[in-house]
Amino acid sequence: AIKGRDALKVEWDLSSASTLSTPKQRESYRQLLKTGKVARVKDEGDVDAALKGAAKTFDVEYDMPYLAHACMEPMNATALVKDGQCEMWAGTQGQSQDAQMVAKALGLKPADVKINTVFLGGGFGRRASTGSDFMLEAAQVAQALGRPVPVKLFWSREDDMRAGYFRPYTINRVRGGVDAAGKAVALHHVTVGGSVFELSPLKPIVVKNGVDPTQLEGSAETPYAVPNRRHESLIVTEAVPTQFWRSVGHSHNGFILNGAIDELAALAGRDPYEFRRELLAGKPRHLAVLEKVASAAGWGQPLPAGRARGIAMQESFGSIVAEVVEASVPDGKTVKVHKVTAAVDCGFAVNPQQVVAQIESGVVYGLSMALYGEITLENGAVQQGNFDDYPVARLEEVPPIEVHIVETGGPLGGIGEPGLPPLAPALAGAIFAATGKRIRRLPLAVSLA
Repeated sequence: AIKGRDALKVEWDLSSASTLSTPKQRESYRQLLKTGKVARVKDEGDVDAALKGAAKTFDVEYDMPYLAHACMEPMNATALVKDGQCEMWAGTQGQSQDAQMVAKALGLKPADVKINTVFLGGGFGRRASTGSDFMLEAAQVAQALGRPVPVKLFWSREDDMRAGYFRPYTINRVRGGVDAAGKAVALHHVTVGGSVFELSPLKPIVVKNGVDPTQLEGSAETPYAVPNRRHESLIVTEAVPTQFWRSVGHSHNGFILNGAIDELAALAGRDPYEFRRELLAGKPRHLAVLEKVASAAGWGQPLPAGRARGIAMQESFGSIVAEVVEASVPDGKTVKVHKVTAAVDCGFAVNPQQVVAQIESGVVYGLSMALYGEITLENGAVQQGNFDDYPVARLEEVPPIEVHIVETGGPLGGIGEPGLPPLAPALAGAIFAATGKRIRRLPLAVSLA
């Protein structure tokens, strides 16, 4: 089948194709940061006055790339069209939407589409709602066959990585300041980038007044008590299809927010853990998680030469996760992660072993993102295609991961996504502590090159 496909001589009409390239996109977004009409998502206090009166300030750019989902099991589905009905077998994250989508394409009623949900070898948002394009294709092929024979459709790894859906690309401007006493006085975050709801049927419901709430989730709503805060966003519509990616906006903003807190701590000459404790004084659940991870990781205790620790905390999907990463950069370019310690409060841990497994999974997925994850474009085409040019963390790169469950009696939270956001900023904090180099662009393979 693959040889047959490769033998096809296809003449593509590229007259209306995108010619977008990553360097041009980056410069375009930077210009929009300066001149674009942004939507104000949150505005508390007087940011401009606070920054003007601050003893020390920073004004920096954070660059967050497109990411592929890189599921271990490539996209696939089986479809059988028979007697005016369609039955499908697939690993999917959005059965109801899938049934509606398939029914519309095949001229059927949603009730005439039956979906048998099987295990999915990685989803991470790729197999959700608009991301179920592989299911639609399988159903259309089965219908076009014209006889009741099951059709099994596979996408190759390259098909999925080059023609699938991606986490949006964003460029961010972040400003902050501290007073003479080393207290945080202001934080201003502006993001420019794509919307995960751009292709979603939910867009009219979710995106209001030019604001996609996922663009700034995890930054606009923060437990850190910075008195003057402003958060603004600008949606850019590109030809690049975007979709939910594990932890959605928190995967961007967990890195940016925690990076900003680390930058404020550095301005103040303060320890990043103690600085966070002060900002969380009115948040007992968050403080308990932060203190647990610090004590479990031995924060402040001596480390072997060359090693350092970083710390980060993010609340997402109703759960609070803090992580400490111990790392080194022996040659100034290659990062070695020696240990990850995590603490999580998800309300009540119904299945503690599953909680631990999901936090470990989020750490590994976040490590892949931090070390290597980047999709780049050249003349409208994705440059990556497989794990040779889109690496993920390999077995020997994954450190010991220690997970501590903290139960404070809070409401039940999610657990599949919250383990990811703190990993990259905690690792960046460790790199700064070890080398003095501040990481504001991911992946590290680019920043440390």
